Amino acid sequence: MRSVFALCGRFFLLCLPLFAQTISEPIPEANPARPTVSTPATLTPVGYLQFETGSLGAVTSPEFGTRIGINQVTKMAVTPRLQLFVMTEPYVHSSNSAGQDRQIHPGEVFIGAQAVVLAGSGILPTVSVAYVRRLYESPAPELDLGTFRESGTLLLSNDMGGFHFDANFIVAEQTAFGTRRAQLNQTLSISHRLGKFTLAGEFWHFTQPYFSSYAVGNLWAVSRPLRRDLVIDGGLDHGFTKTSTHWEEFIGFTYLLPHRLWKR
Repeated sequence: MRSVFALCGRFFLLCLPLFAQTISEPIPEANPARPTVSTPATLTPVGYLQFETGSLGAVTSPEFGTRIGINQVTKMAVTPRLQLFVMTEPYVHSSNSAGQDRQIHPGEVFIGAQAVVLAGSGILPTVSVAYVRRLYESPAPELDLGTFRESGTLLLSNDMGGFHFDANFIVAEQTAFGTRRAQLNQTLSISHRLGKFTLAGEFWHFTQPYFSSYAVGNLWAVSRPLRRDLVIDGGLDHGFTKTSTHWEEFIGFTYLLPHRLWKR
């Protein structure tokens, strides 16, 4: 198991120097969605590409014994109220509970859009909606959250009492064995800044229609901005039910490319 997370760490250390350039002109702050399951309702800065890159190692799940994945989300807000994104997992290595049946596959590919319905002010949260569609279905084994053909999400974010809250309500369409099933999911992430670090705790619940069960888990993560445009993170997640992935560990970074793609 140590080798799984050692590989994740080496990947992170190799990638990080690629983004360590010095930029003299003022740039906006990155708006990370990782590493929590919840996605913030607020968008990234308009006209800038944001890359959310990481590695995730997981053990003991209904579909695998161990699994290592490299994940990438690329986002760009085209207006203050509309953001487009692509989600990919270019590398997935898995094995069964006996350490056999080792497989390497590219993961799934999704595209999506997120739109702000209500801009937050004071006690009123920012409210957004998002739609995601799968472009490529991978044969790689999935985490307990499963995969989906398409999904719609209601997102809420707000700051209260020194804490930041992100809540997601997700309806997804899962397909298997020639049938379609609805999956209902809820996530709540609460974070708080402690000096230069941000500590986040999260509870999530995902139904598993093909198992006639559900997955429930608790995630803890810490992140730290190295610059306005670069944030590193790491943490772990524990699943509570028999059909949940028992343990996940992850490490990664969010990088906002400091060059606007078009003039204001």
